[in-house]
Amino acid sequence: MKDQQPLSNDLFQSDPVFDGLYTLRAQQLSAIHWTPIEVAKKAAAHLTEGNKGRILDIGSGVGKFCIVAAHYFPQHSFYGVEQRKALIDEAVIAQKATCTNNVTFIHSNFNAIDLQHYDHFYFYNSFSENLFHYKPIDNLIQASPAIYDEYLNELYNLLEEKPAGTRLATFHSPEAAVPPSYHRIKYVTGESLELWIKS
Repeated sequence: MKDQQPLSNDLFQSDPVFDGLYTLRAQQLSAIHWTPIEVAKKAAAHLTEGNKGRILDIGSGVGKFCIVAAHYFPQHSFYGVEQRKALIDEAVIAQKATCTNNVTFIHSNFNAIDLQHYDHFYFYNSFSENLFHYKPIDNLIQASPAIYDEYLNELYNLLEEKPAGTRLATFHSPEAAVPPSYHRIKYVTGESLELWIKS
């Protein structure tokens, strides 16, 4: 008798179970680079509150935030933009395994797409790999402190252009990335999750 495959809902019971959808290398990176399930649920609850909108994860990696958010908030549309094709491939495999149809993954750098098409944003400091990192994702892309500063400045300007009411959730991210027009309504102690709304 073959081992029974876990049901889609069962895959969300814990981070180790969910991370089993990914390759061993991606699993080893999870504690540092991918959003924990409970954090994803809290961030998504904030981003989906109020009017429906298109929610973008900037630097979506293997898609964990988007897939978890889409599972718990199926009436909303989630998008992830990621510059590494290998991570997009992992995200799509996990998406199919969890039967989440309200997710779209985009293989691109965030500054090469039009953020005006999206309404609310999630950001887990994906630019930090340009600074010293003891456990990098890989060594396949150019990285430098100058690129970190450039990306942070671009994100700041893009967020500043968004209209009042735009929602933002940041995780382990510098407040320097967030324009002063965004009002922080909550900081989740112990999780470094900050929830914002543009005034």
